[in-house]
Amino acid sequence: MTEPVRHDYGPGPDQFVEVSLPAGDGPAPVVVVVHGGFWRARYGIELARPLAADLAARGWAAVAVEYRRVGAGGGWPTTLQDVAAAVDALPDVPSAARLDLGDVTVLGHSAGGHLAAWTAGRGRLPAGAPGADPRVPVSAVVAQAGVLDLGAAVAADLGDGATVAFLGGTPAELPDRYAAADPVRLLPTGVPVLCVHGEEDTSVPLDQSRRFAAAAAAVGDTVEVAVVPGDHMAVIDVSGTAWRRTVDWLADRRTAAVGRTTLGS
Repeated sequence: MTEPVRHDYGPGPDQFVEVSLPAGDGPAPVVVVVHGGFWRARYGIELARPLAADLAARGWAAVAVEYRRVGAGGGWPTTLQDVAAAVDALPDVPSAARLDLGDVTVLGHSAGGHLAAWTAGRGRLPAGAPGADPRVPVSAVVAQAGVLDLGAAVAADLGDGATVAFLGGTPAELPDRYAAADPVRLLPTGVPVLCVHGEEDTSVPLDQSRRFAAAAAAVGDTVEVAVVPGDHMAVIDVSGTAWRRTVDWLADRRTAAVGRTTLGS
């Protein structure tokens, strides 16, 4: 595993990714890691770094993303634009030859789970919407205690008004913004999703994952909900049950992809 290498995808101090490569020389499947923190500036990429390091040690090319957050130039539309730009910059990083851009999973925790699931729906966005016309397709998503239904998040006042602060108003006040930013409204995507959620999570209740999975199933998408022991932060503990469940799911997908390649050769 190499030391993380920074690549700036924009001119701002919070517009960069850190790429950690696994051992070896060939292309590796990619996991883009998007940190959470209710889209607020006081939480940053330091939350993503342990996950990225663990993934790289296990054989993935891990890309930790920093982006502008509320209180530091973020919110609507810049947070969405940044995450889209970070994913679309993957072909431009110095180590791009080591990235298998045909196998890109986006993994995110909490608000990062929202952003991860949102990336999968970018292809459904109308022209001109933030993040429309993706350059790099997303193969899979892992939402760790993700905020996946923004309307329900506002109704439950998750994060003490975090969603309203992120989008600048309520769904009734800004319906177009919610239509363009809410993962549950961008279904179906055709992208498999794993929702990992702590059964004792009071910051982002399990209902968020279950609502998203039900909506996805109704339109033919594949979403698995893994309920694990612990609270909101347990899902990003790389020594815990939830993380083991996550890397097992990623490994199973990787094995299946190798099998399909072998059979097709």
